Amino acid sequence: MKKESTGLQTVNRACDVLRTFRNETELLRLTDVSSRAALDHATTLRILRTLTANGFVERVGRYEYRSRIRLVSQKQRRIGYAAQSTEFSFSREVTDSIRQAAVREEVILIEVDNRYSRKAATRNASFLIKEGVDLVMEFQTDEQIAPIISSMYQQAGIPVIAIEIPHPGATFFGANNFDAGVMGGRFLGRWVQEHWKDQFEEVLLLELPRAGPLPASRLTGILDGLRETLGPVPAAKITRLNGNGQYSRSLEVVRKHLRTRPPRRTLVGAINDPSAIGALRAFEESGRSEFCAVIGQNATIEARLEMRRLGSRLVGSVGYFPERYGEVLIEMALNLLEKKYVPPAVFVEHKLVTPQNLHRLYPNDLLIPPLEVDSLLLQYAAKA
Repeated sequence: MKKESTGLQTVNRACDVLRTFRNETELLRLTDVSSRAALDHATTLRILRTLTANGFVERVGRYEYRSRIRLVSQKQRRIGYAAQSTEFSFSREVTDSIRQAAVREEVILIEVDNRYSRKAATRNASFLIKEGVDLVMEFQTDEQIAPIISSMYQQAGIPVIAIEIPHPGATFFGANNFDAGVMGGRFLGRWVQEHWKDQFEEVLLLELPRAGPLPASRLTGILDGLRETLGPVPAAKITRLNGNGQYSRSLEVVRKHLRTRPPRRTLVGAINDPSAIGALRAFEESGRSEFCAVIGQNATIEARLEMRRLGSRLVGSVGYFPERYGEVLIEMALNLLEKKYVPPAVFVEHKLVTPQNLHRLYPNDLLIPPLEVDSLLLQYAAKA
């Protein structure tokens, strides 16, 4: 009986190893297989060698393995994805990257659009529950309805990954907001030291209150970065405006603000790039562009094109690299469904994107056809 039990255990472990390969094209290293199968390296290596010798697994190069069989009985995962909106290029890039990763991993993706709307997000949650998806990736902006949406999924027994905005009980994936803000604030402070000899009269912060305190910590970080670089920033110098994370709203509120103020050197910290560009356009309209320096968040294509514009006062934007989101999100989703360990919060890596380094970080921007560039730069004007 002992031999039979040991034999069955070995077969089960071999099956666990085969199941770590999600499709026939995926290449895994020994450490990847060991982690996914929850086996030690030595046991995993012995099983891989046996499977390779019998033609079930193929060794590729010196360090990687590929499955040579398809587990037809394995259920194809159905994952719901509630996109933030098609209004923002950031959201569209997140969506594109998720679609590509879902195709690679042979995941059935059930998509809905939250349209930057409370009602749409709630309605979409009901739809995904009725669809019986295995897991949901939720990207909606409103903090106040996050508990409602989380409760709906919890009652249905559907695990959730919350993108950018925390949802109770959900695994979080998104920005390290405070650190991203500090990164932008430090750079803005160094810009002031170099161009304005440490002198400025106002700090203008473009907020997004509906998103709650976590995204708001980007702006707290910007202030901390400025203080770290320039010293104390008196409260009397700080102005906060609700730009709602949108170009048109930010343009409108900064327009009104500038009408009540004389020209003054102003540092603008925005919750995202649409707000940053909206504020910048308001300064340009009023003939005060030389009185502002703007730092954005997200490093979207519009921001990168704006930074390439000669004389632009968008001095930088903190990169979030939404084109990489899909690969990580789909892997997190599959690991959660396979009961593998996933940290409660996974943060993206940020880098500061400036006119000086964007050619290195985003060389493919130069391949965008001129007509498409014009279209991207003009789209905000149409929303004003």
